[in-house]
Amino acid sequence: MDRTKALKQLKLLSQQAGSPRLAAENWKHDYQTLIATLLSARTRDEVTIIVAEKLFSKYKTLDALSKASITDIQKIIGPVNFFRNKSKSVIGCAKKLVSDFNGKVPHNLDLLITIPGVGRKTANVFLSETGGDAIGVDTHVHYIANYLGWSKDKNPHKVESDLKKLFPKQKWSSVNEICVKFGKTHMSRIKKNKLLDLIKNI
Repeated sequence: MDRTKALKQLKLLSQQAGSPRLAAENWKHDYQTLIATLLSARTRDEVTIIVAEKLFSKYKTLDALSKASITDIQKIIGPVNFFRNKSKSVIGCAKKLVSDFNGKVPHNLDLLITIPGVGRKTANVFLSETGGDAIGVDTHVHYIANYLGWSKDKNPHKVESDLKKLFPKQKWSSVNEICVKFGKTHMSRIKKNKLLDLIKNI
């Protein structure tokens, strides 16, 4: 894939992406961004945002969240998928940030993935949302990357590597946001693929 063509395609995707709010966006504190991203795995952003707002409204500080009971967290985040495991991750994440990182979220991939519930995709989405050079590969990014020929691989880590080679570093942080917003704006697979065909053939 030619970089110039890929950049044109990314620009066209952006123009068609719409502006739905994503789970990782518009939080006041880094820990809120990280936990909202963690909660969003396999759950629609619209659901995640409402749940995260309730969670952060009840537990107004990271310290308070680290001392929450698992039962209380489960009651609040029940609408998200895998809420039982995510309840453990939320408390574990808060405890780890307080005990090991002085209440600050590290802006380093290797450190982020030591935090309970934070895998590579969540870490990369957090980094890209907070000004870092990173590409979070979720289902939207994976699908579009394969469809447009940015990467032929099925492994998310390899797709991430391919995209980092294809796009200049200053564009990395926008790739996930553009692809996810495009995917959320065009929910119909038929309509989505028609638009992607037009973009593919520029």
